[in-house]
Amino acid sequence: MPLLPLHNDDLGYETNCFVCEQRNEQGLRIPFFHDTDRNMVTADFALSNTYSGAPTVVHGGVCLAVLDEAMAWACIAIGRQWAVTSETTTRFDRAIYVDKPHRVEAEIAEQNDIEIVTVGRIVDMKGRVRAESRATFTVLGEAQLKRAVGETGETVDESMRLEP
Repeated sequence: MPLLPLHNDDLGYETNCFVCEQRNEQGLRIPFFHDTDRNMVTADFALSNTYSGAPTVVHGGVCLAVLDEAMAWACIAIGRQWAVTSETTTRFDRAIYVDKPHRVEAEIAEQNDIEIVTVGRIVDMKGRVRAESRATFTVLGEAQLKRAVGETGETVDESMRLEP
């Protein structure tokens, strides 16, 4: 199963992402991968009590951030588009416990030129779904992308262009 690491630096811009940036000391620093065999984005993680809501349980908002990040990476790695979340729904089926290993997975359910619909889930190491999300992402146009990444007129590296 080829797992390709996903890094913002590889895409030509810097970030301080709370979920995935390895240099963000206050962040979660979760490394994401593109599983090319299964055509999905995955990441293994275990979060400490620092991120708890109720005792022994990861805060629901932190779980939502992890799901959102996985689905955003699916838009980039699989959908080959830059996009931002416009709507999301999540169902929590089981608790996501602190200091326990979990995996987040995300894939694309539907895609067109304007929107990408993704599905993400957090599963435990026995494969049981703990939380599942469905989100719609709005695809960013070239001008919106330049504003989002702070580009000041530099040309986009054609080898990293994400258009399909």
